[in-house]
Amino acid sequence: MQPFSLLIKGASSDCNLACSYCFYRNLPIYRNSTRRMPESTLEKMIETYLATDQPQYVFSWQGGEPSLLGLDFYKRAVFLQEKYAKPATIIGNGFQTNATCLNEPFADFFAEYRFLVGISIDGPAEIHDLYRRTPSGSGSFDSVMKAFNMLVRRGVACNALTLITTANVDKPGLVYHFLRDQGFTYQQYIPCVEFDRRGKTEPYAINGLQWGRFLCGLFEAWLKDSDTVSVRLFDSILLVMLGKNPGVCHMAKTCRQYLVVEHNGDIYPCDFFVKPEMLLGNVFTDSWERIWDLPAYRKFGARKTAWHDSCNHCEYLKFCYGDCPKHRLILSNNITKSHLCDGWRFFYSHSLPEFKRLKKRKFQSTSFPDYTDNP
Repeated sequence: MQPFSLLIKGASSDCNLACSYCFYRNLPIYRNSTRRMPESTLEKMIETYLATDQPQYVFSWQGGEPSLLGLDFYKRAVFLQEKYAKPATIIGNGFQTNATCLNEPFADFFAEYRFLVGISIDGPAEIHDLYRRTPSGSGSFDSVMKAFNMLVRRGVACNALTLITTANVDKPGLVYHFLRDQGFTYQQYIPCVEFDRRGKTEPYAINGLQWGRFLCGLFEAWLKDSDTVSVRLFDSILLVMLGKNPGVCHMAKTCRQYLVVEHNGDIYPCDFFVKPEMLLGNVFTDSWERIWDLPAYRKFGARKTAWHDSCNHCEYLKFCYGDCPKHRLILSNNITKSHLCDGWRFFYSHSLPEFKRLKKRKFQSTSFPDYTDNP
């Protein structure tokens, strides 16, 4: 069995914010259930995962908003990790959060147990607060920055996860320099690609050319800081050029990188595909080995290379392998190119010569940072 990580939805889609673009909000299949992972499910998940053979065990705590479970839940999680870990086991914990519920006890805990905290922030207040609002309509920016500064004072490793929407896609330099100047030296940018039921993009979603131009602007801004600021996509491109695992699923050859565990122990192949027909099993009834070998999971993983015919002749194929299947549509039984294809091609044609120079100059022996995954 190949190494895999767990993406844990302990509170499912429950969240204290009401972000306009959230794809996980009000998850239909759990709409009428109590969405809090009980201790029995937490223990079973940790015990069985740590019994598998992994070079390292990665727990990514996400949501919804994972802090809604309360600090005691994560104290119990760490206790159980210590209880079931074999000698010399390497365990990593990532925590992806909107940061508005964090307090000093949470910050002390993250510092003590070396959690990597991913903070969702879309730029300065006028950009961030456009879509990332509370249910009452107020912005969340001030709370996010207060929490970030609290974490930094305690030495907690943080990275920024920034969703690129129509609000910030035309402002790559502004967004990058804002995050850098605030102290986010580890940055991750995610394109917002959401379709309605008719296959049309949502008003906040971006198109391929917008994405390509954003990446070019981001790249030009970052080049001056390439020794001090890490952008995950750029690190991943360099890893591919070095013949290594890129560490991000949209650039991989298969969609079998991690497994999602919902609050009730249900297991899915990806958080973009938490749907009844995608259910693989449950932590109480199925082993991780059985899940990994399921024909349904193998079929899901193979979707990555079921790309559009034009991909076969693309000089940039090794950097995306057709891009995320979520960004493709199936029309009349034909798979379309990625919604972002034109943007990826625009960006790579612009940036690869400089990436080649960067690789030669400094990255041959550099270790690369880790991140908390997914928007």
